[in-house]
Amino acid sequence: MTRKKTYVADIERELYDQRNPFTYSHKTDKGLTPEIIREISAQKNEPEWMLEFRLRSLETYYQLDLPPWGPNLIELDIDNIVTYVKPIVDRQYSWEDIPDDIKQTFDLLGIPKAEHEFLAGVGAQYDSEVVYHSIQESVAKEGVVYLDMETAVHEYEDLIKEYFMSLVTPRDHKFAALHGAVWSGGSFVYIPAGVKVEIPLQSYFRSNAPGAGQFEHTLIIVEPGSYLHFIEGCSAPRYSVNNLHAGCVELFVREGSTLRYSTIENWSRNMFNLNTKRALVERDGAIEWVSGSFGSKVSMLYPMSILQGERARAEFTGVTFAGGGQILDTGAKVVHAAPHTTSTINTKSISKGGGTAIYRGLIKVTKNAYHSKSTVSCESLILDNESISDTIPVMQIDTDQVDLGHEAKIGRISDEAIFYLMTRGIDEEEARAMIVRGFVEPISKELPLEYAVEMNNLVKLELEGTIG
Repeated sequence: MTRKKTYVADIERELYDQRNPFTYSHKTDKGLTPEIIREISAQKNEPEWMLEFRLRSLETYYQLDLPPWGPNLIELDIDNIVTYVKPIVDRQYSWEDIPDDIKQTFDLLGIPKAEHEFLAGVGAQYDSEVVYHSIQESVAKEGVVYLDMETAVHEYEDLIKEYFMSLVTPRDHKFAALHGAVWSGGSFVYIPAGVKVEIPLQSYFRSNAPGAGQFEHTLIIVEPGSYLHFIEGCSAPRYSVNNLHAGCVELFVREGSTLRYSTIENWSRNMFNLNTKRALVERDGAIEWVSGSFGSKVSMLYPMSILQGERARAEFTGVTFAGGGQILDTGAKVVHAAPHTTSTINTKSISKGGGTAIYRGLIKVTKNAYHSKSTVSCESLILDNESISDTIPVMQIDTDQVDLGHEAKIGRISDEAIFYLMTRGIDEEEARAMIVRGFVEPISKELPLEYAVEMNNLVKLELEGTIG
């Protein structure tokens, strides 16, 4: 008797690959020049200091080399990338005022429904600019600020000037410098001390223009004793030319506060996703990352948590699904820079159809971070003989007083687990399906799946056929 097994199909992308006609009110030429930087800044009517920051970042970009490790980026040609595309609509605060084609895109992704049912505020970016932004009146009355970054630069200029790209600097790497030069869109969030925002805020980034880049900036400041759950969604239709996403996220978690940052990245298979995310956590504060990477041609994404204050903690839960033609190089970094800090990293990856899934992570414990504790778990499921999964952990420990554990597993579905479930009266096919569903369960239970149709579509795996 031939034993049944289970085949895991690729993520169904039909919903996300629907594209609108390429229309715009303004776009720059391809490439990267000081003239283009000045053009972007003029479009936004920025203060002089931001233009100067952009131009300095451009100089840094040309000084830095591509990273000597990770996926090959030779196919990414900045000279063929349009760095700024302004849609045909200005920012709106009423959903009904958005043009029908753009509105329909977000309608299909479930954004308006989510706003009404599950969210305290929504920002929707289309190509280079935010087209819609809202916040519940009850939340705003508590002093919560939730704005698009362009508005924040003008209305909270001193605060933005103090914090913008102070945690992720242009000199960090070449694509951070690129971001500093051409950034556009994104969200600014400020949570006053003692305010707990129990309902999530969400920003959704949609790239529609072929051969373009998207460079949104997210800056969140959570003052002492506060709480926020921020959700980030991303998608794009597939084109025959390369697109680039090089956003930046800076999170400041003050004493005794907690920030949960959930992301579902579902870029198309022509996207280079080179995002940079970083959190600074003070005494008794906590950062909780929940990340799902389901798309892009190439991804290099390693959210960093800097535990600066005593008893600060970081948690990272991530799932990566790499199908044919994808190289998803993802992971997490934690710097223990104070005593009694703790971190937990739990990642899952699935690779099939010749896809490559790589975990690349760093745990650094400084000399004064005594009695710190870190646990790292990396599990990979390879579904055929063509796919690749690698685990590349780096640990830099400068004190003996530390509790550190690391576990890595790469394999296929366990026959022992199948046998155990069958002894409990579950047939073989369903047992295998249960195991695959259970493999991705850590992220599915952490994400508020009910808030958007997209979330359900991305974590739903079709189970039939065979695993090689």
